[in-house]
Amino acid sequence: MPPLPSHESTRSVAPTPAPDLTPAADAAARGPTDDAAAADRAAVAQGTEESVAAQLDQSAAAQLSQAASLSPFAPLSVPVFRMLWLTWVAANTCMWMNDVAAAWLMTTLTSSPILVALVQSASTLPVFLLGLPSGALADILDRRRYFIATQFWVAAVALVLCVFVMAGGMTAPLLLMLTFANGIGLAMRWPVFAAIVPELVSRPQLPAALALNGVAMNASRIIGPLLAGAIIASAGSAWVFVLNAVLSVISGLVIMRWKRTHVPSPLGREKLPSAMRVGLQFVRQSPRMRAVLWRISIFFLHATALLALLPLLARGLEGGGAGTFTLLLASMGAGAITAAMFLPRLRQAMARDVLVMRGTMLQAAATGVMAVAPNVYVAVPAMFVAGMAWITTANSLSVSAQLALPNWVRARGMSIYQMAIMGSTALGAAVWGQVATISDVHVSLGIAAGTGVVAMLLVQRLVADRSMEEDLSPSRAFKAPVADAPPGTGHVVVTIEYFIDPARATEFRAVMQESRRSRLRQGALAWQLLHDISQPARYVERIEDESWTEHLRRFDRVTASDVALRDRKLAFHVGDAPPRVTRWAVEQ
Repeated sequence: MPPLPSHESTRSVAPTPAPDLTPAADAAARGPTDDAAAADRAAVAQGTEESVAAQLDQSAAAQLSQAASLSPFAPLSVPVFRMLWLTWVAANTCMWMNDVAAAWLMTTLTSSPILVALVQSASTLPVFLLGLPSGALADILDRRRYFIATQFWVAAVALVLCVFVMAGGMTAPLLLMLTFANGIGLAMRWPVFAAIVPELVSRPQLPAALALNGVAMNASRIIGPLLAGAIIASAGSAWVFVLNAVLSVISGLVIMRWKRTHVPSPLGREKLPSAMRVGLQFVRQSPRMRAVLWRISIFFLHATALLALLPLLARGLEGGGAGTFTLLLASMGAGAITAAMFLPRLRQAMARDVLVMRGTMLQAAATGVMAVAPNVYVAVPAMFVAGMAWITTANSLSVSAQLALPNWVRARGMSIYQMAIMGSTALGAAVWGQVATISDVHVSLGIAAGTGVVAMLLVQRLVADRSMEEDLSPSRAFKAPVADAPPGTGHVVVTIEYFIDPARATEFRAVMQESRRSRLRQGALAWQLLHDISQPARYVERIEDESWTEHLRRFDRVTASDVALRDRKLAFHVGDAPPRVTRWAVEQ
C-alpha cells in the first residue's frame, strides 16, 4: 500500500514476534537435560495446566455473564437506566391517559368518524412536523435539560385542557388544537430518550433495552387507559388531565436527579439548519436506514387503522362503552408485554425481514378479526394478538435503526425514524377514518388488513437491505488539518488526487460511490469524482463543505467503517507518493 495522505494518517505498532513453540524448536533450545531441568519443565507444565484451567473458568464465567446480560431484564440492573425507564413509564402513562380521555371526550362532542379519528392524527402529527428540529436540538443541546423541559411542557398543556373542560368551554376544534399541543411535547421528548438509551447500556444489551422501552409503552397502554377509564367514569375527563399534569411534573423532577455531564464540542454548537440538513443527508445516504424507514412507514400506515377506529368499534360491540374501550386497549398492551419476553428467542430464530413480515401478517389477521368481532369475547383475544404483532415488528425495526446510526447523529436519525412512524400514523388515521365515513368502520378495517400485507411484500422485494452491518464506532485515525489562517466564511473545497491503473478503473469507480455516500453522511455539501481527459490514470475526488468549521466537524464523525473504506481506496492508488490533498477556500 502506498503512504497515507497526511490528513488520513494512522499509527500502527508492529506485533511482538511469537515464540516458536514447535517440538523441534523446543528440543534445540533445551540442550542437554538433567534432573533439575526436568523438574523445572514439570513445574512449568503444571503451571501451564493451571493457567489453562483458570482461563477455562474465566471463559465459562464470561459466557454466564454474557447470557445474563442478554436476558430481557438485564438493562434494569443499570441504576440510571432503571430510573429513566421508570420515568419513561410515567411519561407514556400520561400520554395514553391524555389520548384516551381526548378520544372519549371527542365522542361526546361529535359523532363524526373523521373527527374521532383526527384525535389520533392531532396527537401524532407534531412528531412528523417537529421531529427533525427536535432531534437536531437533542444532538446539539444538553440532553438532560432538554428532557426536563419536555415534561414541563406536557404538564402545562394538561392544565389548560383541564381548565377548558371544567369551564364547559371545550369544542371539537379546540380539543384537536390542544391535543396537537400535547403532541408537541411528545415530539420534543422522544428523540432525546431514544438517543440516550445507547449511552446507558452496553451494545449487547441494546435490543433488550429497546424491548423494555416497548414494555414501558405497552405497560402504560394498560395502566393509562385503566386509570383514565376509572377517572372518567367516577369524576369526569377533567381530572384525567389534572393527574396527567401532576405525573408530568413528578417525572421532570426525577430526571433532575440524573447527573449527566454535557460535554460541548470544542468547535461550538452546530447551527440548527445545518444540523437538520446533516441529519437528513445521513439518512438519505444510508441504505440500511432507508430500508428501515420504508418498512416502518408501511406497517404503521395500515396498522394504525385499528387504534384510530377503536373507540367506534368499542361502542359497536354488545354493551360497548368506556369500559370496553379501556379493556381492548389493555388487552393490546398485555399482548405486547407478553411478546417482549420472547423477543430474544425470536431474533435468534428468524431473520429481521422474516420477523417483520410475519408480524405484519399477524397484525393484519388481528385487524381482520376485529372487523367482524361481535363481542368482547372475540375482540379481546384479537387485540392481544395485535399487541404481540405490534411490538415484534416495531422492536425489530427499532433495533435495526439504532445499529445503523453512529452516536453523533443518533437523535436526528431516530427522530426521522419516529417521524416516519407518526407521519404514517397520522396519514393512516385520516385515510382509514375517511374510508369509514364513506363506507363503514368494518369495511375500512378489512381493506387496511388486506392492503397492509400486500404493501409490505412489495417493499421487502423492491427495497431490499443487502448491505453489511457497518462498524460505526468512532475513530480518530484521520488527523484534522491545522491552518495558519483558516477562512472565516465561505465554503471549503477539498481535492484528493489519485492515480489508478486504467484496467481497474471500473472497480475504483464503484468504491468511490461508497466514498460519496460516506462524505455526504459526514455532512459534506457536495461530492464529485473528476477524471482527467489527458491523463486517463488521474482521478480527483472533490468534496465541498459549508464552512471551515463544518469541514473540521467531519473529522469528529469518522467511524471505523470510514477508515476501512479509506484503506480500500488507497489500495487502488499507484505510485510511491500518497494521494495529493489540497484545500481551497471559495471566494465570495
